[in-house]
Amino acid sequence: MFPMQAFHSPFSAKSGSTFDDLSASLGDTSPLPTEDALVQLGRALMTELLDVISDTALEDFQTILGEALIGAFHSAVGRIERDADRARDTMRSLDRDFDGSEAADVELQEATAKARAGDAATQACELIRDAASETWTVATGEVWTAWRGSRRGTHLTAAQLEAKQAIRAIRNRRAGDADPGGPVVAFRGAPTADTADDAGRIFDALNWALKEWPDMALATTGAKGSEKLAIKWSRQKGVKLILARADFDTHGKAAPFRANDELIALEPTCCLTLVQSLDRARSEDRRPFGPALNLGQKAMESGLRHVPIKARAA
Repeated sequence: MFPMQAFHSPFSAKSGSTFDDLSASLGDTSPLPTEDALVQLGRALMTELLDVISDTALEDFQTILGEALIGAFHSAVGRIERDADRARDTMRSLDRDFDGSEAADVELQEATAKARAGDAATQACELIRDAASETWTVATGEVWTAWRGSRRGTHLTAAQLEAKQAIRAIRNRRAGDADPGGPVVAFRGAPTADTADDAGRIFDALNWALKEWPDMALATTGAKGSEKLAIKWSRQKGVKLILARADFDTHGKAAPFRANDELIALEPTCCLTLVQSLDRARSEDRRPFGPALNLGQKAMESGLRHVPIKARAA
């Protein structure tokens, strides 16, 4: 069903020089660090954290500490970006009311410089964040996702938005970043389906979907195991990611199924499911994963296309 395609690691790709070009264009007497230096900083910070806590009592809190480090730079991105946006608002206001005076010209130049400096600082923080995130994934196999707001990647990363945000955009078709744009492909898979065999078939299925719908967005709950593998794929391919997170605080044990309701509300063009690991050696739990079964059932009840991911034919 899904032709086999090569899967290349997103972490081996060489960064472009967009940031360095932007830095050079600022013409500031105080230069910015190079892109390579910022990427190295992000990697070094995460590597140092993991080295220090490894084999200590803090290793039990590794996920919290790692995500906190990445999240700190993500938060900085948002704060600096808001400052730059305010400077752009000032620019537009000054440009609209420009009277040709020297004072007004100085004000406009200062607002322009502040906005451009903010854009450069935002990109710098994104480079550090993404390098730390990639190092985290390589070291632990876990994928960091922004828990608040949308994530704009600097390179080789996908845009990310929350399911509720996307559902609103689909219902009213308002313009804006929240609109998933193209067709949505939903995916749910078993947490235990995280072996090499599982990854191969998940990537086959998603590559097939991308070939069928080149402007697709991938919707998933971000649960561990197979869904984390799907998120890795979306990052590598630059496919927009929609997260319908299970809210256990509100819905308790029903949370994974409520998340399925959000996936269905996105009106996906296709629902892909992997109900259990395809690795025959993984025999500790051969029971199908209930939430993945549930999504397939809801898709068929709603008249949506459902494609179960199965082992490759012998």
